Amino acid sequence: MKKHLKLAIFTTILCLSGYGLTKLDFDVLKAEAQDRYVELQNFSKVLNIIQQYYVDDVDTKKLIYGAIKGMLRELDPHTNFLPPDIFKDFETETSGEFGGLGIEISVQNGVLTIISPIEDTPAWEAGIKAGDKIIAVDGKSTKGLSLVEASQLMRGKKGSKTILTIVREGQDEPKDIHIVRGSVKIRSVKPTDFEDGFVYVKITSFIENTSKDLEKALQDTEKKYGTVKGLILDLRRNPGGLLDQAVRVSDLFIPEGPIVSTIGRDQKNKEVTMASKKAKYTNFPIIVLMNEYSASASEIVAGALQDNKRAIIMGEKSFGKGSVQSVIKLGDGSGLKITVARYYTPSGRSIQAEGIQPDIEVEEVDAEAFGKAVIKTKGSREKDIAGHLLSEKEKAKKNQKRDEKQEHDLTAWWKDAGSKKEDNKSPRDKLVSSDYQVYQAYNYIKAWKMMKEIKQDGSNKTTL
Repeated sequence: MKKHLKLAIFTTILCLSGYGLTKLDFDVLKAEAQDRYVELQNFSKVLNIIQQYYVDDVDTKKLIYGAIKGMLRELDPHTNFLPPDIFKDFETETSGEFGGLGIEISVQNGVLTIISPIEDTPAWEAGIKAGDKIIAVDGKSTKGLSLVEASQLMRGKKGSKTILTIVREGQDEPKDIHIVRGSVKIRSVKPTDFEDGFVYVKITSFIENTSKDLEKALQDTEKKYGTVKGLILDLRRNPGGLLDQAVRVSDLFIPEGPIVSTIGRDQKNKEVTMASKKAKYTNFPIIVLMNEYSASASEIVAGALQDNKRAIIMGEKSFGKGSVQSVIKLGDGSGLKITVARYYTPSGRSIQAEGIQPDIEVEEVDAEAFGKAVIKTKGSREKDIAGHLLSEKEKAKKNQKRDEKQEHDLTAWWKDAGSKKEDNKSPRDKLVSSDYQVYQAYNYIKAWKMMKEIKQDGSNKTTL
């Protein structure tokens, strides 16, 4: 067997040498192949020793699966081995319906963390929140678990119960949350009529029909009002999903140009996804809401709209999950999810660990704490100061007074609307009066022409 393995290795090298390899290239490949062969020999020896001398009988497949998992732990948290049963579940999750809790998780600083609970799922209804740290599942510690192992621990039959022990910011003690597993059917697109041609659409995740459902929501607005005057696209707490859906959503609004690019191991090999030039909605203003739990596909959409000057991004800096995973099905029904590239916005900004910086920062606050909200508009403060030159102290004082007045004026209606009875509110007013960031987005989109002049260049590309 050793002879055959050596022959295979050197045959591969000889075949490669026919493609313009220098003697140096050949020597490097030969050395790498020999080193790998020695390492594989060690693995084979350890496996044989365990099979022959370990105190109990062992399952060889279990050992090999464990070795693969251990190898992948040396890479990033999003590269995982999926045993056959988990891989089967994984294939169904992007279809929009699956069994489980309804959460998106990640490993942050070695701790299992909730990126976002998916709306209207068992986890959402049980009170799980973005940012919760899961330290135990049914009393079993999650320390050291990979994402796949943690997911497997939380899976179970529909109707069965599980207990997540979580640590939440602002709470001194861990908290047990009881959840009944259910059938998780994702409704990814949730529109709310904001009247007069304005529409608010929340996208909870990117699944198979997201772009079609979003387009339908816009078509319904057109039918009702004759046109779409403005869109508030809410991507807060959106953990991501399918890349092709992120591209298609962006393509609805971007008339031409790049949407996203990926660069893998070979830095020279850059793949750019361009707009199809079939965009149907290129003229009305868009405000995109994001926060620190907006990740992956949602960051691609925000980055594409921002760089193409097609939308204003409002809220908080996004999560920063900008790596590309490819899923490979293996022969025994298992799978490998492996990170193969990084995402970049049209202007070349890396999303990975950087996130998308909003054009307008608005902190998320509740109705009782509305006075603490501060609006920070990028690059606007100096432009607001007109007339004579001021000293630094005078500038600071004038800015402070202006900000206080602006905050008071913008929150006056919001505070007043929040005090009204729910029965008297339209769906728009219910949402706007309970969500400060949505309220600010609504103010901005209604005052769009007052703030910025919309111009059209020869390519029909909207410039803000």
